[in-house]
Amino acid sequence: MRTPASNMLLIWFKRAVSSLDPFLLIVSLLLTAIGLLSINSASSDRVVTQALYFAISFILMWGVSRLSLQNLMRLAMPIYIVSMALLMLVFAFGLEVNGARRWLSLGFIRIQPSEIMKIAAPLMLAFYFNKVGSDLRPIHFATAFFLLALPFAFIFKQPDLGTALLIGSSGLFVIFLAGLSWRFIAVTLFSMAVSVPFLWTTLHDYQKRRILTLLDPDSDPLGAGYHIIQSTIAIGSGGMLGKGYMQGTQAQLEFIPERHTDFIFAVFAEEWGFVGCMVLLVLYAAMILRGISISASSSTVFARLLAGAITLSFFVYAFVNLGMVSGILPVVGVPLPFISYGGTALVVLFVNIGILMSISTHWMLVKR
Repeated sequence: MRTPASNMLLIWFKRAVSSLDPFLLIVSLLLTAIGLLSINSASSDRVVTQALYFAISFILMWGVSRLSLQNLMRLAMPIYIVSMALLMLVFAFGLEVNGARRWLSLGFIRIQPSEIMKIAAPLMLAFYFNKVGSDLRPIHFATAFFLLALPFAFIFKQPDLGTALLIGSSGLFVIFLAGLSWRFIAVTLFSMAVSVPFLWTTLHDYQKRRILTLLDPDSDPLGAGYHIIQSTIAIGSGGMLGKGYMQGTQAQLEFIPERHTDFIFAVFAEEWGFVGCMVLLVLYAAMILRGISISASSSTVFARLLAGAITLSFFVYAFVNLGMVSGILPVVGVPLPFISYGGTALVVLFVNIGILMSISTHWMLVKR
């Protein structure tokens, strides 16, 4: 027979896990396990650190999943303001590494505020459109674009084009889902196409080289084209079933640059082959479809916009990294979600998963 203590413990456990979405939990844990295995193969001295970051991330995900949507909305503006303040501090006092000023040192740890903005920007925009309601006017969209352009400009200036584009896309998803007209989208795309020559002049030299290298990697095989050439060799050499765990020559002989971060997919593809890559893509697709389902079932503006933006952002992050490593997109320094090494990025991903879980369990409590 169960004792009163065991009954209380069981009740507490059920309440503790009631906010966790089983499907999202299983998929995110599987992806993280793949990531830890890949990091161990690429750079074994970093896997323990990543495991510690995962433990922190999991606790934060659980905590966020238990927040009601009212509390998430209350936190939207403070998180955005704090994130902007941190970006300004980076601009003034940030650590400069390889010509980029992206990190703040807190003594015992370094943080990358631009990663936090991946949460803050869509959260703030979803909160804003929820406050405005259904009577949207051009001034409301202009305000939303300003709220997005402000962090974009600071991050672009660091320079960190990849993160700036990802944050910009997540914010644009919110604006689009809020009801941005197709006519405005068409005019904007046309304007961007016309302004390409001007935008080209604003890019740094290394960013220009990355774009030119995409068109012809062999033009500089030992310089700008080295990353793409080595990663595509690794992916192709994996064949159908791969060479086996920790048996990939490109990775183990350290031909692949940044093999534990941006180019970790090349390590995975060489070891697990086409079949392993398909399993990875199925896991990403499953997470995205679950996020779309959560967004579609939400009856509030805030929940629908936020869940939709987070889900579409997952797609963009994975698509950009896979395209970059495969040689079909320029190298912009975007990590592969849940797989690449990086503490702040992993924390942000699990917090976003926690937000999706909160929306799936608490959306009915929020009034429009």
